Amino acid sequence: MMLIGNMTRDPEVRATPTGRSVASFSIATNRVWTDANGQKQKQAEFHNVVFWAKLADICGQYLKKGQKIYVEGRLQTREWTGQDGIKRYRTEIIGENMIMLSSRQGGPAGDSSGIPSYAEEAPQETAEEVIKVEDIPF
Repeated sequence: MMLIGNMTRDPEVRATPTGRSVASFSIATNRVWTDANGQKQKQAEFHNVVFWAKLADICGQYLKKGQKIYVEGRLQTREWTGQDGIKRYRTEIIGENMIMLSSRQGGPAGDSSGIPSYAEEAPQETAEEVIKVEDIPF
């Protein structure tokens, strides 16, 4: 699964009982089209994203509501029974890679927003400062 979207909220970073970090947030993707009547239509879709371990810590440190990001991961559906006895389901993207496509403040990248010096150019027509998770020294 590969998505480019806008953060709808700041990441929520927690620790499991074993001390492993987990970050969760959602991103919105938008679709615009013209219907059969010539009317412009818009649709937003919201995706739940989860990152684990070091990636979770990085998300908590650098991502903020409103930023545009690229996420790679796999789909996973969890199921559980709520306290009311009703079975519930949640489909999430378990993130395996993330690229920041805008600054920490949510504006265009390339401003002096404190993005670390190991950022590199995004594979786009305009150069943007991004953090590729696989390039971060651990």
